[in-house]
Amino acid sequence: MATPGAGSRPPTIADVATAAGVSRTTVSHALNGLGKVDPRTRERIKVIAAELGYRPNLRAQRLRRGEAKAIALASSMPFAVAAGPSRLGFYMEIAAAAAESALLHGYALVLVPPVQSGSGLHSVDIDGALVVEPDVNDVAVAHLKERGLPYVALGRPVSPDEAAPYIDLRGELVAELLLAHLHEQGARRPALIIGSGERHAAVDARAAYERLAAEHGWTPIVATAPEAGGEEAGYESCAELLARHPGIDAVCALVDAFAVGAVRAIKDSGRAVPDDIMVVTRYDGLRARTCEPPLTAVDLHLDRAAADAVELLLGQLRGDVTTGAVVTSPAPRVIPRASSLRVTPRA
Repeated sequence: MATPGAGSRPPTIADVATAAGVSRTTVSHALNGLGKVDPRTRERIKVIAAELGYRPNLRAQRLRRGEAKAIALASSMPFAVAAGPSRLGFYMEIAAAAAESALLHGYALVLVPPVQSGSGLHSVDIDGALVVEPDVNDVAVAHLKERGLPYVALGRPVSPDEAAPYIDLRGELVAELLLAHLHEQGARRPALIIGSGERHAAVDARAAYERLAAEHGWTPIVATAPEAGGEEAGYESCAELLARHPGIDAVCALVDAFAVGAVRAIKDSGRAVPDDIMVVTRYDGLRARTCEPPLTAVDLHLDRAAADAVELLLGQLRGDVTTGAVVTSPAPRVIPRASSLRVTPRA
């Protein structure tokens, strides 16, 4: 079969139609799975298109269908806690898995910087979005609602009127596992440091901590720190806790940036980690692994959660998923490291 020579124009749908002896409409229907085309004819057209090297004009297809074939990954969470100076962390781990899953379905993933007032999320050409751990009255969610775009939350939405589909990251169980680990290692006066917002992870961790404090007879010690402050906010928050409550023997700093700052504050106070004060955190990322000592953290199965979120969003776009749908992520697993392991637990 003759094909366009080197340097010639790319083959068009008209070339495929001529070679196959059918109309351009039949070729379009055959290649796009549309219309009533005899299965043998459809297969023959696909073979001819492949032999000619025909590639469909994806932009033209999107314009005809009114689709961007792109979804966004957005969050109001500042990079100070979502990624850090290296830009590698919680947000980017989700992005890598979500991009791979989206591409398998023919969608591109658009990364949107932390969404604040006046964000470009208003103008980016997308069909829907994944929103990472939305806060109360979340700015990213508000932008998407204004545009009438569907979204899926990674983490339980905390706004009382939200009924968006979401991936349950099991925030309360994560906190329970970390606190149970500290208790097993001898902690009797643990403190909790969480972000000052109302994201599900902070809300759920506080609920779990207060319940376990009552169960074990701990005096509740909870501090909040501004997310945008990153490691420095964790340092200052922990230093203040140590000054006010010198008997603290463990710190559960939910945000990994806060945990790294807490380790530094403990060392600067003349105490040792973990002998005097143990430290644990939620996300098992680069910060947790490279901290000195390495931080006990939790495998949140973010790759699976991100892939599930893409599937849930695409289901919304197809009309297969309704509001309020929930997918629960796999059971989290504590990864013990030197920051909380004691040779002999304290009595």
